[in-house]
Amino acid sequence: MLLAGRHRLHGGRACEVAALILAQPKKLPQLIECLWDEDAGVANRAADALERATFHQPALASHWKDALLGLLAEANQNKLRWNLALSVPRIQLSAAEAQRAAAALRAYLADKSSIVKTAAMHGLAELTRHDPSLLPEVLDMLRILSRSGTPAMRARGRILLKKLEAPRERPPLRPARLIHWPCKELRQKSYG
Repeated sequence: MLLAGRHRLHGGRACEVAALILAQPKKLPQLIECLWDEDAGVANRAADALERATFHQPALASHWKDALLGLLAEANQNKLRWNLALSVPRIQLSAAEAQRAAAALRAYLADKSSIVKTAAMHGLAELTRHDPSLLPEVLDMLRILSRSGTPAMRARGRILLKKLEAPRERPPLRPARLIHWPCKELRQKSYG
């Protein structure tokens, strides 16, 4: 199913794969394995499907968090990077694991792609739920990027700052949907 796509960035059947994973979680190991596929299109679409599935059920990928943290640090394809930047922080992480993810996401802020940088900003903000000691650094970074980043980064930065700077207890950040259009396969059922 992940081979279908006109080019490496094309979403192909990622929505269908995400819906399949949500309906049959035992198939998740096959999807995770595809993240390391030699075909960049397959790996990108696998990351897209994983991001869509974890949007509905964040705990779904918890069993693979060590492997995903490793891939987060070594990924070099843009679509793989931005989807991992959104997916990994949704998983329940220890403070040490959050620090490890934050190190990878800091590197993403130097990426050429605005989408990767914007996803990294959101991921770093999410990581403050797992390790509150990251909050001062993340707030400073968001303040800077919401003034000096690309238009997408400035807009996302303002949204994240509003949520993180709220004086009351911070509600969980709404999962990011940066560039995806709704999938009819995922709208038909309620997951999570």
